[in-house]
Amino acid sequence: MFLFEIDHEIALKHLETHDATPLFQLTDNSRERLREWLSWVDNTKTEHDSKAFIESTMKLFADRKGLTTGILYHGELAGVAGFNHFDWQNGIGSIGYWLGSNYEGKGIMTRAVSGLIDYAFYSLELNRIEIRAAYDNKKSRAIPERLGFVREGQIRQAEWLYDHFVDHVVYGMLAYEWEERRR
Repeated sequence: MFLFEIDHEIALKHLETHDATPLFQLTDNSRERLREWLSWVDNTKTEHDSKAFIESTMKLFADRKGLTTGILYHGELAGVAGFNHFDWQNGIGSIGYWLGSNYEGKGIMTRAVSGLIDYAFYSLELNRIEIRAAYDNKKSRAIPERLGFVREGQIRQAEWLYDHFVDHVVYGMLAYEWEERRR
């Protein structure tokens, strides 16, 4: 099992099938807010849907195509963050994340993403991390901006979100840039 301690409050862990109940509860309790920016929310109607999601992330990890973790805050599941995709040939990881409504405003996501970046550059030896966020999703965009990512551009109508397209802003961080920031 993957367990990566970020600090005394936060750790990242592989989601396992027994996490389906707390994951579904977290999703359901935050449904209205999550739905604004995440297209999968309406398809998560039962614990079985959360279990199927977890099983799909386990397969991605086994195939070395992704790494999805639960964010633990004081031991409780607070959200999900990870690499939606690895491009091993080019040394690139694409990070995605979401946080339960009750856990916002505590700096959890910034620290969790920072930990993922450390893991990617120092353990996986990737060269580039990419984060994409909807143009109007200011909370999601604040994470890469706070961490010093470079805003590299905007992709028009990059995602269909229920009844409309949204643009994405693309952020990038290179390994040497992260290393320079850590000094």
